[in-house]
Amino acid sequence: MLETTGTIDFKVGDETYQTWYKVVGDLKSGVRPLVTLHGGPGMSHVYMISHSEIYTTYGIPVIFYDQIGIGASTHLPDKPKEFWTVELFMDELDNVLDKLGIQNDFDLLGHSWGGMLAADYVSIRQPQGLRRLIIANAPPSEALWEESMHRWLSKFPQDFQDMLRKHEREGSTSSKEYQDGVQVFYNKHTCQIIPWPEDLVASFKTMEDDPTVYTTMIGTSEFNTNGSLKTWSTIDRLHNISCPTLVANGAEEGAQDFVVAPFIERIPKVKWVKFAKSHCPFWEDKEYYFKTIGDFLLA
Repeated sequence: MLETTGTIDFKVGDETYQTWYKVVGDLKSGVRPLVTLHGGPGMSHVYMISHSEIYTTYGIPVIFYDQIGIGASTHLPDKPKEFWTVELFMDELDNVLDKLGIQNDFDLLGHSWGGMLAADYVSIRQPQGLRRLIIANAPPSEALWEESMHRWLSKFPQDFQDMLRKHEREGSTSSKEYQDGVQVFYNKHTCQIIPWPEDLVASFKTMEDDPTVYTTMIGTSEFNTNGSLKTWSTIDRLHNISCPTLVANGAEEGAQDFVVAPFIERIPKVKWVKFAKSHCPFWEDKEYYFKTIGDFLLA
C-alpha cells in the first residue's frame, strides 16, 4: 500500500507548529481524495486508520492527520483555554488542504468531534472545492450530545449513576472507580467489540497522556460538559451546507436519532444511514460501513 507521511507548518500568530499527516494512496492519481477528521477533541487519528480500506477497495486516496495538540502533531499543554477554539481547527484544516494542494477538489469525512468540526467548517466557510461531506456519529450541538449521554446513563443501575455523580461532584474523576465506570459505559455506547481494537485503545491512550484539548473543550466527561464547547451549536447554519451530505449514526450511541435530526431536517442534499450498534461502525459493522461510504463517494 502506498503511504506517505510528513509534517506541515501551521502558523498561528507569530508561532509555527507542526501538523503530522499520512496519505494512503497517490494524491497525483487524478482521483479525488478523502480527508478524515478524527474525534475527541484530543484523540489521535490512529483509531480511524481502518479508513485506509477506502483506498484499498475503491482506489480513493485517504488523508489522515493529527489535529494540533495531540498525537504526532505539536503538543501545547501550556496554552490558555482561549487558544483552543473551533476556529483554530478550521484554520488547521484549511492549511492542510492548501499545503497538500487539494483545496480545489476533495471530499471530507468527520467522525464524532471530527463530524462537529466538519459540519461547522462547511456551514461557515463553505469551501468551494468540497464535493461530498460525511458526518459520522456526531451531534450538531453539544447540548444535544450531553442530553443523549444523560438518557443512556439513566438506563444504568442507580448505584452506578450515583457513583459517577459523586466523583464528578468531588473532583475525583481520575480515580480508578470512576474510570472503570466510564469504561463500562463506553463498552455499551462507544464500541461494543470487547476487547476494544488496539487502534481505538491507542487513540484513547494518547488523550490520557495529554488531555489538554479534551479537558479544555469538553471538560470532565461526556456526561458533564463544562468546557468551551458546552454552548457550541451549528444548527442555525446547517442550511448553508450545499454539497451532497451523508449522515451516519448508530442505534446505541450518543448521536441518537433525535440528536442527528437537525442534520436531516436542515441540510438540503442529505442522505441518512443508520448502523445497528454504537459509535464506531467502522469497527462494529465494517463491511456495511465501508460499502456505504464508498458507494456515496463514487455516486
